[in-house]
Amino acid sequence: MKTAIINVKIEPEVKTRAQKIADEMGFALGSLINGFLHNLIKTKRVEFIAYEHEEPSEFMIKALREAEEEPISPRFDNADDAIAWLKNPKRKYAN
Repeated sequence: MKTAIINVKIEPEVKTRAQKIADEMGFALGSLINGFLHNLIKTKRVEFIAYEHEEPSEFMIKALREAEEEPISPRFDNADDAIAWLKNPKRKYAN
């Protein structure tokens, strides 16, 4: 298999920590990066997964609090009930 070299500037601590995790998983760091690039090509997406032990950022905490304050639209069993609710100027949101 032919290979190409990519030079990437990263923080030394990031490389050290990533190398340690890759080793613990039984992978070469280059193999993981190669797999990431293959996945990028296949899906045209970049995904990051957050785990339980990660703390949400202040921005995320604020966004979650704002979302909790948003009114919740009621659910309807049929279209007629939904239309009647929309036409009512005194309609209430569920909380």
